[in-house]
Amino acid sequence: MSGELWRWQFGASAGPGGFALDKTPVPFSAIPGWPADDHAAAFTAFRRSCEKLIASPGIDAPIVAACRTALSLTPRASPDEARGFFETHFRACHITPAPEGAIVTGYFEPELEGSLEPGGGFDVPVYAVPDDLALIAEGEAPAGWPNDLTAARRTPNGLVPYYTRREIEEGVLKGRGLEIVFLSDLCDVFVMHVQGSGRILLPDGRAMRIGFAGKNGYPYSSIGKRLVARGDLDPAEASLSCVLDWLRADRERGRRLMWENKSFVFFRVLDEVEAAKGSHGALGVPLTPGRSLAVDPRYHRLGLPIWVSAPALRDEQDRPFDRLMIAQDTGSAIRGPVRGDIFWGTGVEAGHIAGETRHRCDFYILIPN
Repeated sequence: MSGELWRWQFGASAGPGGFALDKTPVPFSAIPGWPADDHAAAFTAFRRSCEKLIASPGIDAPIVAACRTALSLTPRASPDEARGFFETHFRACHITPAPEGAIVTGYFEPELEGSLEPGGGFDVPVYAVPDDLALIAEGEAPAGWPNDLTAARRTPNGLVPYYTRREIEEGVLKGRGLEIVFLSDLCDVFVMHVQGSGRILLPDGRAMRIGFAGKNGYPYSSIGKRLVARGDLDPAEASLSCVLDWLRADRERGRRLMWENKSFVFFRVLDEVEAAKGSHGALGVPLTPGRSLAVDPRYHRLGLPIWVSAPALRDEQDRPFDRLMIAQDTGSAIRGPVRGDIFWGTGVEAGHIAGETRHRCDFYILIPN
């Protein structure tokens, strides 16, 4: 692969972590499960990416050409037509990762009850982005600060680290008019922070969708991993439902554990047009259950296709999970060249599937010709 295409597909920091990209493209026929996939579903998701990609500043000519072709075709392409599109306009390369890093997990959009006003049991606020939040580019934190901080707080005396989860939950932002909705359970809010979105059912029967808008800058820390490390949960039991059971068994104990994850997420309300299309990811397009993938943007360009092979994960027909996905989202816990998060949809059933998804995987990236 040429250096130009390497930079095009990957970020400037590509290469660390012990992975390499095969120099010779892999024939599509050699990709596990390629002929059996429903490429039409992936094509529909890819077309959603294309308008955003074409409008992106400095986008490379190969992706523009592929996207213009995709948008010129019918959105209801047959599986064979869609497969032909990907095989014609892309070539596949296999990423060889570090042994410990090749993991695919799952996420979902929680569906929760809430209220636009506090009271009646709805007293846990969900906050919009504060006006004193300042973003910090990677590696540009002030001298003496941790390099992994991505945001700070503007003050008259300059930047300082932003408030932690504990400080915010103890009320430091109260009274600033940042509350956009109130929920009843702190654990539900925590789950929504981890998932990055939510569908809120209001008392009058309406529903509102909220999406990720920013964070306080601290790196995400997995409380599930902490419970396993402490011996409070067996690794085989560290699903989302088991973690929530542990948190709710002793609310004060659970709150203290959640505070150990200093990261805190701010949200925005999706307008009616956006909300009608479903949950949105970091690319700014609606996510497709089972086809949208959250990736590490240091390595992967959002909007592009990635083949995910996770043999121990079973699909809806109880077959090995071999599927063409579209990179349309990111996440604080998604770090590494072969690290993905599958969007499973909205609600309880999607949450159950997401909570049980944690499997070794392979990535085959698709590069435009």
